[in-house]
Amino acid sequence: MLTQYDRGLLVGDEVHHRAKENIMSQQTQSQIDGKLKGKLIAVCTIGAVGGFLFGYDTSVINGAVTAIASPDSGFALSSTMSGFSVSSALLGCVFGAWFAGVVADRMGRIRVLELAAILFVAASLVTGLTTNFTIFIIFRIVGGLGVGFTSAIGPAYISEISPAARRGFFTSFQQMAIALGIIASLVVNDIYVVASGGAEMPFWMGIDAWRWMLVTTALPGVIMFFLCFALPETPRYLVMKGEIAKAKTILIDVIGDNNADVTIAKIQKSFQSEENEKKVSFRELRGKTFGLKGVVWISIIFVLLAQANGQNIIMLYDSSLWNMLGFSEQASLTIAVVRATLAAVATVVGMVLIDRAGRRNLMKYGTLLMTVFLGITAIGFGQGQLSADGTLSLSITWTWISIVCTYAFFLVCCATTNVTVWVIISEIFPNRIRAKGEAVATAANWMFNFLITTIYPPMRDGIGLGWTYGFYTLMALLGFFFVVKFLPETNGVELEDMKAELK
Repeated sequence: MLTQYDRGLLVGDEVHHRAKENIMSQQTQSQIDGKLKGKLIAVCTIGAVGGFLFGYDTSVINGAVTAIASPDSGFALSSTMSGFSVSSALLGCVFGAWFAGVVADRMGRIRVLELAAILFVAASLVTGLTTNFTIFIIFRIVGGLGVGFTSAIGPAYISEISPAARRGFFTSFQQMAIALGIIASLVVNDIYVVASGGAEMPFWMGIDAWRWMLVTTALPGVIMFFLCFALPETPRYLVMKGEIAKAKTILIDVIGDNNADVTIAKIQKSFQSEENEKKVSFRELRGKTFGLKGVVWISIIFVLLAQANGQNIIMLYDSSLWNMLGFSEQASLTIAVVRATLAAVATVVGMVLIDRAGRRNLMKYGTLLMTVFLGITAIGFGQGQLSADGTLSLSITWTWISIVCTYAFFLVCCATTNVTVWVIISEIFPNRIRAKGEAVATAANWMFNFLITTIYPPMRDGIGLGWTYGFYTLMALLGFFFVVKFLPETNGVELEDMKAELK
């Protein structure tokens, strides 16, 4: 017969054994969660490779723009045509983004990313080697199609495969990849300039250095194509196509969703209304607000103001801008590399803050700071006089104030607008119209980018840098008021719960 002491020992042993089992269970679950998190990070990282190509392709022209316009090594272009040679790729971006949703719904998100990689490779080889300006422009547009595809489908892919609580962080992988692509292109450009003595100088096999800058884009394009084979399709696309078992497997094995059946039911419910049984078309974006749904107008105006502050002028033209201020070609490219590196750091800051501070707060304070820095830059550039040789005469004090404030503006933009814009575009629309709505918003983004980029050289040479940056300041200020008044908060909201509240 057991004594009370013996029974106490047995109870103690049982409690100890259960506690040990609980600890082991927690450790096992932690290991499983860690593996799932690692798998999700890997998938989102690969999914963002298109962003790397996006950044590389749009920025590589920075170091080549002067040589492309040159009568000696390039196509002997006027300032207007020089601007068009840079911005023509953005026309392709418009069409790529516009049709990305339709193509992605038919082919799948992964196939579209593979198609984009093929377009990147073709465009880089042809633009780098052709001596015909018309062909150069055509294949700049072809490359732009690839950029448009990745800019629309990359964030959509990541947002559809990410849990809502961390969707902002994972979707901003796209912007981080863009920043790394920009750094890579500028570093490569700088290496070519140092090794050859200038972008217009012959390099390997007698081919000018600026042509090698463009040809090199083919390499990351090839890498992206093969990496896409490692990506799973998104659960939402698979549910839309009726492949429920595959969707459930991805929800459990990649996303770590312990309520996969509930999630699938929610996705299915979003496709079950009478309207959703019809074939989705762009007509479904129509509404009572000037012919479109309010949410569509919000996305269009949002991207307009995000582009109209001139952020891409820094990315595409800052090397030539510092040339105007008297810096050498190599020094200008080195400054651009430093700028791109700091931009990557700023992007990380934005990635950390976006789910904590929320989209609206990040945009609100970001646009306010950008307005201040742009205003100071406009005043600084307004102090200079443009000489006959195209240089801008500024005092050393105003030169450095202008440089610091220009890059302060750009870094704030990277930490706020550039992180937030793709996240908001990928999640603001209700599930049924997301692909089409995102296509419209992304196409509008590239159209406004094209317009702002194309008119920069004529504005710079016509009204001067001071007034040009004064215009950007006004646009940033309007962006602040728009965010405060109209931009909804989408932080933490499930994609299936997004509502088209503004008709």
